Amino acid sequence: MQSYDTPQRVQKMGLYPYFRAIKSEQDTVVNIDGKEVLMFGSNSYLGLTNHPRLKEAAKNAVDKFGTGCAGSRFLNGTLDIHLELEEALARYVDKEEALVFSTGFQVNLGVISSIPGRHDYIILDDLVHACIIDGARLSFAKTLKYKHNDMSSLERLLQKLPKDKIKLIVVDGVFSMEGDLAKLPEIVTLAEKYSANIMVDDAHGLGVMGPLGRGTSHYFGVEDNVDLIMGTFSKSLASIGGFIASDKDTINFLKHNARSLIFSASLAPSNAASVIEALKVIQEEPQRIDNLWSNTHFAKYMLNALGFNTGHSQSPIIPIIIGDDLKTFELTKHLLAEGVFVNPVVSPAVPSSSSLIRYSLMATHTKDQIAQSIEKIHTIAMRLGILDEQNKEYANQG
Repeated sequence: MQSYDTPQRVQKMGLYPYFRAIKSEQDTVVNIDGKEVLMFGSNSYLGLTNHPRLKEAAKNAVDKFGTGCAGSRFLNGTLDIHLELEEALARYVDKEEALVFSTGFQVNLGVISSIPGRHDYIILDDLVHACIIDGARLSFAKTLKYKHNDMSSLERLLQKLPKDKIKLIVVDGVFSMEGDLAKLPEIVTLAEKYSANIMVDDAHGLGVMGPLGRGTSHYFGVEDNVDLIMGTFSKSLASIGGFIASDKDTINFLKHNARSLIFSASLAPSNAASVIEALKVIQEEPQRIDNLWSNTHFAKYMLNALGFNTGHSQSPIIPIIIGDDLKTFELTKHLLAEGVFVNPVVSPAVPSSSSLIRYSLMATHTKDQIAQSIEKIHTIAMRLGILDEQNKEYANQG
């Protein structure tokens, strides 16, 4: 391990952008080293992490249940509040039942590794989240990948596979770095044609996409055609944990076969209570989703007008494509010094030529905060020659 020195080399250059300590609650403005910083790197899309009702629900749960469950769901760690949460989640995404795990990562590890067997197939978009890939690695099934959102590539895979085997297509509803959406209507058509099943990881779609934020499947109106809907609590639902929703038989199978559920401690009661309250707030305050989308359209228009390449984003995740790892780190560093927090995404997460700033919106951002942040991004990008390089590239392509 001593030979692994990439972080140290970046630290010596003064460009290391990770593990930045925040000394305040997650909000549109956070405290870093005693300085107020505009937060545009958070997954708290609806701005609920400091909502008084969620805080109160968590406190009440601690008073009633204590701070933890001291065991797994399978044995002594199931509380009535877990069952209440599962019922609320199932209703929210229009499935028969739901099953709660301690993290979203554990959902994908447990579900993807246990449903397809040794002679079955897992089919992944090649830009799916790391936890989907790791879930597939744990399975005895064969994993195949198709080109990102390329339905011809997906069909070429499906038409080669036996009809009598499980073929589980797993996609992100909203892709977490690029902000674009899975082509669910087309995927549904192909799944029906080739007798495949569909699982949607809607970590970044829940609370954001579709009526009342019910998710990407509802946005496209294909929720009845998607077999498994997965979601996390650490984004719009302002807590920690995850769930899978499906039909009763599938949930029963997972309860007794998903190892990351059976052999992990259960979700803390305070987390369960805050998620229950978050679901209520989302449905009682739909204006939060409206505000989120208003902010998203405003930011994207402003970025594009200034000449930034924002890829194919269709969500509050806006990639600002830089195309150079070091310049992405430099931009991140200078922005933090100017009071703007963003997340850099560099190789190997993406090719170095596609490195980007992940700029994400919250419902509680003001237009003034958005404008301030983008003006600073533009000023520093001009100083670093980022936009000049992109303009040259576009000219050469033309």
